[in-house]
Amino acid sequence: MDRKTPFAVLCGIMKLTTFHSLIGAAALAALVIPSALAEDSNSAKTHQVKMRFSGTEETSATNLLPNDTSTSPDENHFMGKGTLGSFTVLLFRAVDINPSPSSSCSGSNYYYFEELAGGGVFRFDDGSLLYLNLTKGSDCVNVAANDAHCTLILRITGGTGRFKNASGVLTMTSTVVPVLNAPPNNPNNPVVFAATGEFTGTISGVCDEEERPDDLLRPPLAA
Repeated sequence: MDRKTPFAVLCGIMKLTTFHSLIGAAALAALVIPSALAEDSNSAKTHQVKMRFSGTEETSATNLLPNDTSTSPDENHFMGKGTLGSFTVLLFRAVDINPSPSSSCSGSNYYYFEELAGGGVFRFDDGSLLYLNLTKGSDCVNVAANDAHCTLILRITGGTGRFKNASGVLTMTSTVVPVLNAPPNNPNNPVVFAATGEFTGTISGVCDEEERPDDLLRPPLAA
């Protein structure tokens, strides 16, 4: 620029350049801030899940309804994988020992039993836990086929790690066959069963970013 350029012109150019810089910064912020907010809002997602499993069911020493002599305590140990990764799950259930009438499980060889209480915990490979509470359940036993078909409706009540703020409902369906009786020569008293099945449903509030193992194992702060 010529040395004779008036000072006022220089000031005008500087002001114009600053103005353009401010406009550019504002435009960039308008692009970045919504993007950051969208990214934050998407950090907790809703998933349609399908998780297959296999494992064992057995009579349990943990009785969820100790004052109710009409229920049988049941304990399940499953392992599987699916939408949310590989997992193990421990479930406790209280099953009515008295059959109930059912339009979907009826006939001379069928017995329908309601599940009165239950719940459990998933543990995933990253150490995250997912808590469950039974809202409804039933077992349809076919004595001729020597198997049972079980359906549980499980409400998600939270967890740790990825599932700290999780909610939703899972449906568990399984086929169960007896593998061990007590005593061994009494086929009318099975105590250990083999189970295969799947969990399906919707889970919300799942975070993509997994907590570190030391965060998962750290005890909660005292109130």
